[in-house]
Amino acid sequence: MAELENDIKRVKSKLQQLLKQYQALQKENERLHQEANDMRIARQRDTAETEQLRQQVSILKSAMGQMTEADKKTFDKQLSRYIKDIDKCIALLGE
Repeated sequence: MAELENDIKRVKSKLQQLLKQYQALQKENERLHQEANDMRIARQRDTAETEQLRQQVSILKSAMGQMTEADKKTFDKQLSRYIKDIDKCIALLGE
């Protein structure tokens, strides 16, 4: 009978250890998910900032007259796209 009680205590002890490990792993998993989400947000912010800086460089080149033909075409396409987007917004506001 004492042997059975020892076995039960040992199983109970191991079960408690497993529960503690499980809870620790859950916390770690939650932390890693949050960290991944923070990194995704930072990457999106960096991408937006990079695009904004590219646009500023393009505008500065245009203002200084240092654009190559390829740069001019790209700049004109961007302006056309912006104008189309603005026209769409105005049309939606007019509805």
